[in-house]
Amino acid sequence: MKKISLLLLTTVLLSSCALKKDLVALQAKHDKTKTELVNVKASLQKCLIENEKDASQVFSLTEQVKALKEDKKVALKQVENLTVLTQSSSDNIKNVISQLSEKDKYINGVRKAMTQKDSLNLAIKYHLTKNLTDGIQDKDIEVNVEKTVVFISISDKLLFKSGSYNVTDGAYTVLEKIAKVVNDQPKMEVMIEGHTDTTPIKRNLMQDNWDLSALRATSITRILQYKFGVKPERLIAAGRSQYIPLAGNDSAEGRAKNRRTKIIIMPKLNQFFDLLEQDAK
Repeated sequence: MKKISLLLLTTVLLSSCALKKDLVALQAKHDKTKTELVNVKASLQKCLIENEKDASQVFSLTEQVKALKEDKKVALKQVENLTVLTQSSSDNIKNVISQLSEKDKYINGVRKAMTQKDSLNLAIKYHLTKNLTDGIQDKDIEVNVEKTVVFISISDKLLFKSGSYNVTDGAYTVLEKIAKVVNDQPKMEVMIEGHTDTTPIKRNLMQDNWDLSALRATSITRILQYKFGVKPERLIAAGRSQYIPLAGNDSAEGRAKNRRTKIIIMPKLNQFFDLLEQDAK
């Protein structure tokens, strides 16, 4: 009986030792698992943090890509606008060049026309000077050419009596020579200008020097038309009174110089511009 009890006690003790050993093993395993769990949680937390960082980076990269796409659209639009602008600028440059070319043609036409008129006027001056100065003192008549226009200045003592618009007998000789040259140039117009000094005048048909200068101009105009056959549509009569003096009016010589009739031979404006247009084409 004692043997059995001892055997049972021994068995129990052995079982208890085994259980205790198993318990220790299980506890160690539990601790190890717990440690591993903690490590896994730490790794998981680390992964979550890294994933969050990655997600933030992905979002940032996505926004950057979106911004780059918008920049690309803007750049493409600017390129399109620049292309249109460049084309427009090119067209404008072509238009400017074309206009400059037309202007060059026009300028060349003007120069050609001016040269033609200058040559013509020099010829007119030559004939007028040759014819008018025959038997006439140089100081009483002057012929000049300025800018396609021929100017003939005649002292009043060759044409009129003092303070009168009636021509003298000797005036017809001068006017006949002028009419001959004028009739040889049918495309030219003729302006007759009357000029006076500042000496006041008041008579039947004249209130002042405006009247005197205008009446003297019309007197010469009528003689050129009716006596020497200059076509009236080519004639222009103008009175300039005392307001374009050549010298001072404080001396007899100055006043004599200011009393004059100016005959201006010039191209008809419409024909002159027609000539410019033809040369500019």
